[in-house]
Amino acid sequence: MGKVAVTAAVVCGATVCAAAALIVRHRMQSSGKWAKAMAILDDFEDKCATPIGKLRQVADAMTVEMHAGLASEGGSKLKMLISYVDNLPTGDEDGLFYALDLGGTNFRVLRVLLGGKDKHVIKQEFDEVSIPPHLMVGNSAGLFDFIAEALKKFVATEGEGLHPFAGRQRELGFTFSFPVKQSSIASGSLIKWTKGFSIEDAVGEDVVGELTKAMERVGVDLRVAALVNDTIGTLAGGRYNNPDVVAAVILGTGTNAAYVERAQAIPKWHGVLPKSGEMVINMEWGNFRSSHLPLTEYDHELDLESLNPGEQIFEKIISGMYLGDIVRRVLLKMAEEAEFFGDTVPPKLRIPFILRTPDMSAMHQDTSSDLKVVGSKLKDILEIPNTSLKTRKIIVKLCDIVAVRGARLSAAGILGILKKLGRDVTREGDSEKQKSVVALDGGLFEHYTKFSKSMESTLKELLGEEVSEHIVIEQSNDGSGIGAALLAASHSQYLEEC
Repeated sequence: MGKVAVTAAVVCGATVCAAAALIVRHRMQSSGKWAKAMAILDDFEDKCATPIGKLRQVADAMTVEMHAGLASEGGSKLKMLISYVDNLPTGDEDGLFYALDLGGTNFRVLRVLLGGKDKHVIKQEFDEVSIPPHLMVGNSAGLFDFIAEALKKFVATEGEGLHPFAGRQRELGFTFSFPVKQSSIASGSLIKWTKGFSIEDAVGEDVVGELTKAMERVGVDLRVAALVNDTIGTLAGGRYNNPDVVAAVILGTGTNAAYVERAQAIPKWHGVLPKSGEMVINMEWGNFRSSHLPLTEYDHELDLESLNPGEQIFEKIISGMYLGDIVRRVLLKMAEEAEFFGDTVPPKLRIPFILRTPDMSAMHQDTSSDLKVVGSKLKDILEIPNTSLKTRKIIVKLCDIVAVRGARLSAAGILGILKKLGRDVTREGDSEKQKSVVALDGGLFEHYTKFSKSMESTLKELLGEEVSEHIVIEQSNDGSGIGAALLAASHSQYLEEC
């Protein structure tokens, strides 16, 4: 071999060696980055852990807070608000009743024709109206006049057979899903606005009074017979269909719970004398917090950056408003510290709430072999193209960690309510024990199947086989609307005539 050939061979060999070294180094770097990403995920999973022992501690803490909230005003993070609903629907209600459901940027007006025990709900109609953004930050007269005008138009569309009984005023159930301190079944002062509303002159005012004045101004004759929130409406709708309903839980964008309390368990300081032997309590359980909740750095950051730091901690780890953003926050750390999506951090990943819980649900429940849905969501929402199957599997696992934690903590909260009611155990002689039904509503529970199944299986695990046979989770659709109309019927001024 000539000198030139030898030199060329040496150069080629060196080049090959250098290329091989680069490949090895790249693989080592990639392996190191992947290991770091997995370390972040594993650490998050550990901190989200919800073993049965911890869930029982959460349930016990919920029960303690319920007792404390009833015992003294401000004695608990749970508001434990008296709803003045002491006459739940029985199925005997008849006549035409209206409902107004205000809880966000849209509101609904409903008309429900009830036919008594034999016919129940004969007919229902509704209309949905969007609230112009300027009315959400204006003055109370502007907002309530707009709502009253919509009610007036809706009442004017009553068809044949859809009229109140002769000589009776139309009656309305008002679902107002904002914090309110009630003073009767049909009056309550606004504590504060949430969900993007900010109308200062309405805070502290009686919202029923504001609506009534607006209806008088526009000329629509409706009497507000009941003021409730969506959770109590769900409980009422559930009880109408099933007399064994003892509680209701909303698991949607937000979360709350209400339950039926024995009248004698309500301390006298409340100054309430229920007409019946029971009273519905609005827990406002989204504000629950406990040292036993498995909170992570991502939860603390989300809370600090929220509009209400230090409040609604339970809601921020179990409700649909926040689950998707928790996933985003973990992905952002993996992208920043472990180059999970490559050399640069995808800019969209820095935008709060860009990843919504419905998107998270779709990725989590993707059953395709190549996780096509995960890939398309990453591309369409976060502008991250060409992700590997390995990457997509990790994202599914992350969604699972966040959803399962929320579902299991929801189950622990329900157990806390059952413990307060003494329905978490089977006592001697209870072989014919009555069913305890919990009515569930909300898009998170209804549409996120893996979430709802995890919640239900966890509750059974917590209760044990024998007790869980007597506990039923029952979906109650549209409780916030129909439930309000039913409560207007069960608190009608004409009941004595029936």
